[in-house]
Amino acid sequence: MGLRPVDLARAAGISAQQVRNYLDAGVLPPAERSPAGYRRFDDRHRQALTTYRALGRGYGWDAAKAIMRAVHAGSPDVALARVDAEHAAAHEQRLALRATAEALEAVAGHPPDTVPRAGLRVGELAARLGVRPSALRVWEAAGLLLPGRDTDGYRRFGPTDVRDARLVAMLRQSRYPLPSIKPIMDEFRSSGGAEAFRAAGTPREADLGRRARAMLEAAAALHGYLVSPAS
Repeated sequence: MGLRPVDLARAAGISAQQVRNYLDAGVLPPAERSPAGYRRFDDRHRQALTTYRALGRGYGWDAAKAIMRAVHAGSPDVALARVDAEHAAAHEQRLALRATAEALEAVAGHPPDTVPRAGLRVGELAARLGVRPSALRVWEAAGLLLPGRDTDGYRRFGPTDVRDARLVAMLRQSRYPLPSIKPIMDEFRSSGGAEAFRAAGTPREADLGRRARAMLEAAAALHGYLVSPAS
C-alpha cells in the first residue's frame, strides 16, 4: 500500500512537512503520484531518508544534501568525491590539531619575546601578531590577557603579556572559542607549564573521534543505499 509522509516522518523522528521539503530538495528520490494526486512513497524513500540522516550526522547537512542530490541525479561518482573531500578535511583537522598542540608547547616553553623596557602598546603588539587592535581588547575583556597600564592609562604589554597574546592568537586561529581559552590560560599561568595545552587538545581529539565514527556509519549507510536494487 506504500508509505505516507507521516509514516516516513515517524520513522525518522521529523515532521511530515520536512519529508516533503526533503523530496522537493532532491534529498529523496522522485515520488510518483496516485490518481488522486497524492505522493506515493515506498521503502526506497525510507532508505534514502535514513541514509540522509546518517550523512548529516557524519558529514554535516550541507554535505549530506549535496551527496544525496548527486546520487539521485545519476552521478554517484560526484557523491563519492564529496565523501572523499569530507574525510580529507577531517584528516587535515586532526593534523592541524596536533600541529597546534606542538606549536603551543613550543611557544610556552620558549623564552618570552624581547620587547622595549616600557612594553608594547596595543597597536604595536597587534602588528607583531598580525591581528587587529580590537582583537586584543576583546581578549583582555574576556580575561585572556592581563596587561599593565602606564601613568597615562594606556595598556602596556610586557614580555609575558606578549607571550600570552601569542598563545591566545594561536588558539583562536585553531577556532577555539573565547570561553574555552580562558581556563586554558588560567591553568597555564598557575602551573607555568604546557600541560594546560595538552589537556586542551583532549576534548577536540574526542570530538574528532566521535565524528570519525559518525562518518564511518554514514559511509556504510550510503554504500547500502547505492547497492540496493531500488537505487
